[in-house]
Amino acid sequence: MARGPMSTPFVARTAQVDQLRGAWRRAATGEPTVVLVAADAGVGKTRLLRHVAELAEADGARVVTAHCVDLGDVGLPYLPFVEALTRLREIDPAAVDAIVRTRPALARLLPAAPATPDPSTAPAPSPDEQSSRMQLFTAVAELLGAVGSAGSPLVLVLEDLHWADPSSRDLLRFVTARLHTEHVLVVASYRTDDLHRRHPWRPVVAELLRHPRVERLDLPPFTDDEVREFATAVAGRPVPEGWVRRVIERSEGNAYYAEELLERGPDDDGLPWTLADVLRTRLEQLDPAVQRLARVASVAGRRVTEPLLRAAVVAGGDPLLAGPGVVDDALREAVARHVLVAEDQHIAFRHALLAEAVAGDLLPGEVSSLHRAYLRALLDDPALGPASVLALHALRAPDLPRALTASLDAARTAFAVLAPAEALHHLETALRLWDAVPDAAALAGRARVDVLVDAATAASRAGASERAGKHARTAVEESTDPIGRAVRRTALARYVLLDDRTDEAMAEASRALADLPPERVRERAWALATFARAALTADRDDEAMASAREAVELARSAGAADAESDALTTLAALLVDDAGHSATLLDEALARAQDACDLETELRTRYNLAGNRFYAGDLLAARRLTATGLARAVETGMTGDPYAVSLRELATITRYMLGDLTPDPDRPSTPAGRPGDDGGLLDVLTAGALADDLYAAVARGDADAVERGRALEPMWPRDGSIALIGGGTTIDALTWRGRDDEAVELALRLVEHLNQRWNDYFLGGIWLATLAIGALADAAAAERLLGKDVQARVEQGDWLLDRAVTTAQRGRPRGGRLGPEGRAWLSRAHAEHARLHGRPDPERWAAATEAFAYGYRYEEARTRWRWAEALLESGDRTGATEQAARALSEAEAMGAVPLAGAVRDLARRGRLDLPGVRTDGPDVLTAREAEVLTLVAQGLSNRQIGESLFISGKTVSVHVSNLLAKLGVSGRTEAVTVAHQRGLLGR
Repeated sequence: MARGPMSTPFVARTAQVDQLRGAWRRAATGEPTVVLVAADAGVGKTRLLRHVAELAEADGARVVTAHCVDLGDVGLPYLPFVEALTRLREIDPAAVDAIVRTRPALARLLPAAPATPDPSTAPAPSPDEQSSRMQLFTAVAELLGAVGSAGSPLVLVLEDLHWADPSSRDLLRFVTARLHTEHVLVVASYRTDDLHRRHPWRPVVAELLRHPRVERLDLPPFTDDEVREFATAVAGRPVPEGWVRRVIERSEGNAYYAEELLERGPDDDGLPWTLADVLRTRLEQLDPAVQRLARVASVAGRRVTEPLLRAAVVAGGDPLLAGPGVVDDALREAVARHVLVAEDQHIAFRHALLAEAVAGDLLPGEVSSLHRAYLRALLDDPALGPASVLALHALRAPDLPRALTASLDAARTAFAVLAPAEALHHLETALRLWDAVPDAAALAGRARVDVLVDAATAASRAGASERAGKHARTAVEESTDPIGRAVRRTALARYVLLDDRTDEAMAEASRALADLPPERVRERAWALATFARAALTADRDDEAMASAREAVELARSAGAADAESDALTTLAALLVDDAGHSATLLDEALARAQDACDLETELRTRYNLAGNRFYAGDLLAARRLTATGLARAVETGMTGDPYAVSLRELATITRYMLGDLTPDPDRPSTPAGRPGDDGGLLDVLTAGALADDLYAAVARGDADAVERGRALEPMWPRDGSIALIGGGTTIDALTWRGRDDEAVELALRLVEHLNQRWNDYFLGGIWLATLAIGALADAAAAERLLGKDVQARVEQGDWLLDRAVTTAQRGRPRGGRLGPEGRAWLSRAHAEHARLHGRPDPERWAAATEAFAYGYRYEEARTRWRWAEALLESGDRTGATEQAARALSEAEAMGAVPLAGAVRDLARRGRLDLPGVRTDGPDVLTAREAEVLTLVAQGLSNRQIGESLFISGKTVSVHVSNLLAKLGVSGRTEAVTVAHQRGLLGR
């Protein structure tokens, strides 16, 4: 059918049109943009986008519109991009063909893509397959850039992203990140009223909006005046005010609802109040054949290809639609009456709300009958739709045998286009149907246990390790062949190990070894490598070493490069004290993993390579290796793999240590206090990311750092690393705020928690003890000014230092040597301890500064500030000035606001000549105010001060008020503390 015109008039929306016009004109100059259009259903997103598309085309742009479709639980990977690529090939076939020649993975998303793999093949990845996801994503990004040009940008419109499949969401993220100078504008619309708290599109929006090239466009309901303008446009003449007022009240600015009300006329007061009822009323006014055609279309979602719709009508055999030309007439009438529209090769409801209303009004029997019609049509001509659509209609017909086989076919297709999340969905659907289908194994051409193995593989690739373990365990339980059961038990051990169930992993690997005869060399190599990895995690080094060495020997004899790589990676971790040898083993392990195309082991090896350099103090190499590892995870579609997550965490911490305190542009934004709402694994990962982010947040001086850290405390029992990092950074944030007692209390509570979770001498305890001693030293310094006894604080600090020293001796890392970071914090602990005792010790601070100089830029600068302070207190003003100047320069370069402020305060207190630091200012006290403050610091009352200075108590009160105002404080104790920090006491 020819495209029907959009009859709804376009009015208002000037600001939104201007925003989009500016975006496509910037794209025309090589400044790509992504605009997220957010609005409730019915307010006019589609009409706005069609209007803008017309304007952009008139302005010389190339416009391609694609859609996401609500098909319930059916996964159609990359659906909007497949539609967009089809249109792009029509617009510029040369560009598409050129990209396909250099990046053949793009052909997977084109209609002429190669056939999917044979049903009997397992979804084990080949080297080409595993590199194809990155090739595919890169190809799409390159194609978008190739189609757009200067003065003629490509405008890609993606509608209804709240229905996007996981692979499309990943691809949109990638395209957004890759945009630099392309002549491309991407406009993506979504419903805000559909985004419940756990909707998968919500975190994608949050992540995208943090990108500098992404902007949001909110489309609000019409104002009253806009409804009046809209009413006039719809009616073609001015509308009586009374009628308009009724439309305003009932539509509440919803453009689609308003149009329905206007078309009913001013005298129809019997119109139902709900939008669904309004839509049903519209349908009931149509010819019965048109109503029937709309019902047939509605079970396919908002859009259906015209050939499939026609075939379903024929297969349904409805007498209302029988006869020559009846369907054509019904389609024309539906378009004329604004129920359906023709979009390329699809028939679509004019609005998703109408499709939902029509489908929701069907009786259960009608729904089944219509799905059976689609099913017959698809079986008669498989070219009418993919296996996933066949599975949908078979499941809802219901035809369970057909649904089972179609789900398995759809899973294979999803594997072929590197969409593991969708593959997992289809496999789990097949598993749910298995027991309800007679002779399921014969129909499927494979045993249920093989489907379980594939489901575990898909879950692992999709980052759902808990579900991977569940499917793997069931596969073990259902295995009848002893050898097969042992192999699946090894796989189970690896999946549960990813969930930190170390003892269970060792037990499963041991049972696998017991069941494998000596001649099954490859299988035994894998079982030994898996046991070695679990033993390593459990700190059973002797067992891990013996198993890893035997695994390497067996793997080499069997040519099992994947098992050899895994065991070599474990050996490298065990030999970490010899950094060079460990790195050599890891390089060898990486080569073996790549030879075998074992992505999980490759990512594990890449993480260990980066960690090897990180813990050796080579932060620049660690940064390079984490970047390479993360790029490989993206390239292979393994971003959800636990080792990819670990690489991302290591990259965040390395960025911070090297002095990059800016927020991570690739980190999704998650509100503080929200992790753990549903107790899922994803929330643990999110909480871990939030904890890592706190390092830089505290150093930057983010106002909400304490609150963000406190919000992570409910996750402490779930993950010790979240407790250590989230708690430690919160201690630091509290100390910067002067909340020293809270900082010490949190440190002691955190140490006790981790003692119970890990052991009494966990190495992170050195860091926590140092932070606590620093907080005690700050508190003691302020209390000494007030003449208070600080002995209790000193004794507490003595205990903490003793614990840090003992931890360094007894809690040594694997290999026996404390790494550069541990040595630096231990040196700092001694320096902080001297400060707590009131003894300036420049030598200790110099040693600590030197210890952090291996690359920990922020802590080196912070320790240098304390070194300058110790030099000043020792009378070395020249040395203090030199160190303070270096600390201030570094702090300002990094954007470490609290540290820069602390250095400036030191300069004011000591009258140090630093660039940009004023040693006098409006807050400098008069001589009399300084005298009063000195006596306040000694704890004297106003009367006692007056007697000492031979002035009245009232006059003292005036001086106190003045000095409080100058210092910007509210109380006497705070005044003394601030005055000491600013060097205003004892002048």
